[in-house]
Amino acid sequence: MKPAAFSYERATSLEHALQWLNEHPESKVLAGGQSLIPLMNFRLSRPQELLDINGVEQLSYVEQTATALRLGGLIRHQQLHENKTVQAAFPVLAEAAGEVGHWAIRNRGTLGGSLVHADPASELPAVMVALQATFLLTSVDGVREVPAQDFYLGFLTTDIQANEIFMGVEIPLKPEVSYGFKEFARRPGDFALAGAIVELHSDAFGAVTWFGVSGAPVREEMSFASEAEDRRAAFAEIIETMDLMDEGPYRKQLALSVAEQAYLRAAGRDTL
Repeated sequence: MKPAAFSYERATSLEHALQWLNEHPESKVLAGGQSLIPLMNFRLSRPQELLDINGVEQLSYVEQTATALRLGGLIRHQQLHENKTVQAAFPVLAEAAGEVGHWAIRNRGTLGGSLVHADPASELPAVMVALQATFLLTSVDGVREVPAQDFYLGFLTTDIQANEIFMGVEIPLKPEVSYGFKEFARRPGDFALAGAIVELHSDAFGAVTWFGVSGAPVREEMSFASEAEDRRAAFAEIIETMDLMDEGPYRKQLALSVAEQAYLRAAGRDTL
């Protein structure tokens, strides 16, 4: 398949990109292209103009301050997976980035592209919701901050506006919190059929964030029981309230299983 005809603009700076997008709000922003280009090739997306931001170096950074980890929207998945600062601050983020697709996809796909595309089976949107990140969206009008959980409005639907570019992410540091990640896919590199990230505090309070189960990441705070049977009952009660995608009974069982395994990893009790 070939895409429909389009014009192409390559941004040389963030200012150039923002001005172009403000004047051409119907343009699609091209970063890694791992989701957009296949959609264009199947003609499910037919933008008349593409704005390529790969040359905008201001959007590619990893920085840690005293209170937060800051990531640019053009950071590649493989860079997230391998970056020592990310691994030290949030091992769960580095792990999840390593589960995105295959090696070739991880070397082209970008953090911002994945977060904006908002595939419900994608790892990174769910991890950002679990880590209670804040998204930085920029336009000619300035920078807008949106909590990750508020950014996702539904299936493939987000709060980003037509004249905005995804600039980056800020994740608050929580050294006292442990995290566990688990997903189930039929084969390595396939989209997850269900996944979960567990946040665990020392007092057994925390949260579970599911992905691949509903139309957007679902985060629920809870207290974790010490007994597996009681935890699974609590997980099941939450799952019953979700608007599940297809194969409801199967998704429920997968969601239950990955939540328990993610909890065991967060608690340091995973024996697999």
